[in-house]
Amino acid sequence: MLWIVWLTAAAALVCVEFFAPALVLGLLAVAATVAAAVAGLGGPLLAQILAFAITGVAALLIVRPIARRHMALPPLVREGSDALIGKTAVVVDQVTATRGLIRLRGEEWSARSFDEHQVIPVGAQVDVMEIDGALAVVYPVGDFRPGPRRWRIPEA
Repeated sequence: MLWIVWLTAAAALVCVEFFAPALVLGLLAVAATVAAAVAGLGGPLLAQILAFAITGVAALLIVRPIARRHMALPPLVREGSDALIGKTAVVVDQVTATRGLIRLRGEEWSARSFDEHQVIPVGAQVDVMEIDGALAVVYPVGDFRPGPRRWRIPEA
C-alpha cells in the first residue's frame, strides 16, 4: 500500500506547485508518480526511492532549463496599445510637446512630440515611439538623433 503514500505526496506537490509556481515541485510530483508506479508493480522500497531520485534529478536537469528558457521568451505577438509602437501615422493637427492629433491605423489619437522642442506640421508622417496612456508619443519619419546633435535625412 506504499503506492498510496507516493500518490498522496504527488498530489500534495501538485497542489503546492499550483499555488506557488516554481516548476520544481511539479517535476517532483512526476517523480513521486513514477515511484508510485514502481510500488504498484511490487518493487521494494529501495527501488521506489531510486525511481523517485533518478526521475526527479533527470527532470530537474533536463526539463527545467528548457521550460525556463521558454518562459523567458518575449511574447510573439504584441497586443493592445503595445502593438502600435513602431507604426507610422500621419499628423492631423499640429503636434507639439504638449498636444496634437494623429491618424493611426484609421483612428485619431492624441499625440505629443518625443522631442519637447519640436513642432510637427500637419500632413507629416511620424513614427510612434511609445504609448503613454491614451497619448501617442511620436517622432517625424526620417529624423535621426544619435546624440546631442540632430541629423535630418534628406527627402528624395
